[in-house]
Amino acid sequence: MDNDVYGHVNNVTYYSYFNTVVNEFLVRFTGLDFGARGPVGMVVETGCRLHSEIAFPDVLEVGLRVRRLGKTSVTYEIGIFKEGREAPAATGHFVHVYAVPGDMRAVPVPEHARAVLEKLVVAG
Repeated sequence: MDNDVYGHVNNVTYYSYFNTVVNEFLVRFTGLDFGARGPVGMVVETGCRLHSEIAFPDVLEVGLRVRRLGKTSVTYEIGIFKEGREAPAATGHFVHVYAVPGDMRAVPVPEHARAVLEKLVVAG
């Protein structure tokens, strides 16, 4: 979706950005395979705060960090920035609870994923 009737990116689009950022990271760096039968992160909570408008054709940059890495869950924080800007246009969070599809009971974050995610953990 490009610009909405108000001439900017619609608020629901930010959630799609967050989902894309997190899953692209997991695919590239933890080997997440959506066709595998192992545990995957299921979204249980999201949130977004809009700070300034973005609109097509703005070029965007993103930041991703882990606020909390628990036994079965990960809390990600995402920043969406206009290219070259220090202040984010939007900030948000995204919580995954790991589960095996079809079973849906929480299971520990896989060790190979945990090792990668630990590098993104920020204090505070």
